[in-house]
Amino acid sequence: MELPFAESYKIKMVESIRKSTREERLKWMSDAKYNLFNLKSDFVFIDLLTDSGTGAMSDKQWAAMMEGDESYAGARSYYKLKEAIFDVTGFPYFLPTHQGRAAENVLFSSLVKADDVLPGNSHFDTTKGHIEFRKAHAIDCTIEAAADTTLELPFKGNMDLNKLENVLKKYPAERIPCIVLTITNNTAGGQPVSMENIKGVSALAKKYGVKLLIDSARFAENAYFIKTREKGYENKSIREITREIFSHADFMTMSSKKDAIVNMGGFIGFRNEQDWQKCQMYNIMFEGFITYGGMSGRDMNALAVGLFEGTEFDYLETRISQVAYLGKKLDEYGIPYQRPSGGHAIFLDAKKILTHVPKEQLIAQTLGIELYLEAGIRGVEIGTLLADRDPETRENRYPELELLRLAIPRRVYTNNHMDYIAAAVRNVYERREKITKGYAITKELPIMRHFTIELEPVK
Repeated sequence: MELPFAESYKIKMVESIRKSTREERLKWMSDAKYNLFNLKSDFVFIDLLTDSGTGAMSDKQWAAMMEGDESYAGARSYYKLKEAIFDVTGFPYFLPTHQGRAAENVLFSSLVKADDVLPGNSHFDTTKGHIEFRKAHAIDCTIEAAADTTLELPFKGNMDLNKLENVLKKYPAERIPCIVLTITNNTAGGQPVSMENIKGVSALAKKYGVKLLIDSARFAENAYFIKTREKGYENKSIREITREIFSHADFMTMSSKKDAIVNMGGFIGFRNEQDWQKCQMYNIMFEGFITYGGMSGRDMNALAVGLFEGTEFDYLETRISQVAYLGKKLDEYGIPYQRPSGGHAIFLDAKKILTHVPKEQLIAQTLGIELYLEAGIRGVEIGTLLADRDPETRENRYPELELLRLAIPRRVYTNNHMDYIAAAVRNVYERREKITKGYAITKELPIMRHFTIELEPVK
């Protein structure tokens, strides 16, 4: 018989997690002002809030941490990381930062000014936040098909090249500091971008004299999908594909807490020395000296190892197969989600599940609260709260998609946990007709409000 699929690792250490009662969860949710970010982690049974920094590091990563060089300047760990970044991405220059949003802060401090325009394929929350904080504008050019959660497309995260070119024609190049291409496309459901599309975006950037930035938090997962779905790449290694991806870009920002499987870390990659030098001042101001940024030597060592482990095919197959396994369980129960299953998460289609909750009452957030109350599972809203308010009118922006993201940490949970998650979602789905009211905002910050927002149930 054919051998069944098995994980490409074995478990060496475990952490206890505790189930709670519904009565406990009702109190905890109320105390947290109905914001899932405000819950103590001890109050969560399965934590799917994010896959960022929540993965399990390997024995090799832990061993590398013991050899970290903590010198303030010119540490061995910096040069080890530099070699790993060049090997995996091909970028000859980089600046270390403590995480992805810090990388965006440093780069955008150098690039972006008021009234600039940055087209992209569904900018994620911190990217859009950094753009709008600088009084610039993020323009979404994602393909229309991404808004139909029922469509099965291999590269649903693609940029619409016609939309992009219309933006490039409309605005002068001096008002477009860069195009932002996010791989995988998180906001659209962890959906990948094809190599053909990457090449097309790069060609338009060159045609109009604009630079290309790749938001690279999940670049390795994107490379896996290119290898397994795009003709001509089936015989290429993941690292061959990643180097080809980045050969088309001028910059990359990296939240290493995702595909490099570390708890903290990030960096900016640069194609040319002038751009690298231009950002050094901001890196020193906001992060630290250019050879450590916001990271200790041990963190840089763990990141260097993680870049190699995160681009191994067997690991990626294990990781993405687990997400697909959860998707198949949801299929059995008839539960709508963004199809096909993404690289790092399942995105439940809250609009199709909670059809009686008005959009003004935060549909995806309501679904997230119901799932927590049902089983102690914490997801995150990708909907109205994350879309934030229009920076000029201050009215709520109601996105086409209201999604509840269930982000799977790397090398942490087993498929038994996936079965538990699927059963809990099914229980909420089966009582969906009884959920008719959502939540109202009582307190919020002006930008990136979803992290600290306070809510109350609609009476």
